[in-house]
Amino acid sequence: MKEKKETAEKAPPHEEVREIPIEDASSQTSETDALIDRLKRLQAEFENYKKRVTRETSEREERATDGLLLDVLPLYDALRLAFENYNRDQDAEAFVAGVERIFAQFEQVLTSRGVEPIESVGQPFDPALHEALLSLPSDEAKNQIIEEFSPGYVRNGRTLRASKVGVSQGAQPAKEEEA
Repeated sequence: MKEKKETAEKAPPHEEVREIPIEDASSQTSETDALIDRLKRLQAEFENYKKRVTRETSEREERATDGLLLDVLPLYDALRLAFENYNRDQDAEAFVAGVERIFAQFEQVLTSRGVEPIESVGQPFDPALHEALLSLPSDEAKNQIIEEFSPGYVRNGRTLRASKVGVSQGAQPAKEEEA
């Protein structure tokens, strides 16, 4: 029994519970209430902020889409008019000339938006710009693009759509015939 008594004496002393005077307790309660109210206000402000940012992002996307549509609508109107005129006059040459003008307008819209075609054929394959659909033996250097199936486009240094290409495997060694 003496051993237990000695270990109890060696145990670290516990902090003494001090009593808070009533005046201090009420001031601490009011401080706590004030902090809780402040926390609730901050939480509500943050929720409102998140909603506002979501709404503003959505509005920005809508305005960007509207801007693009405003660029494309004249092209749509011109195509509609070209088809109406063709149906009325049956003049194929005038129709083709009109579509060529619309195509030029379309290119101008893309250029004004910073869209540029990706150079492919004859270039080395770059996975950031090109998507290899097949690999073919050829006399060209290995990993050089030898065919473009679908053009790709970049805008401000970012790839909008990768070019779909065929890539050279390089020259294949001649197979020896068995005797």
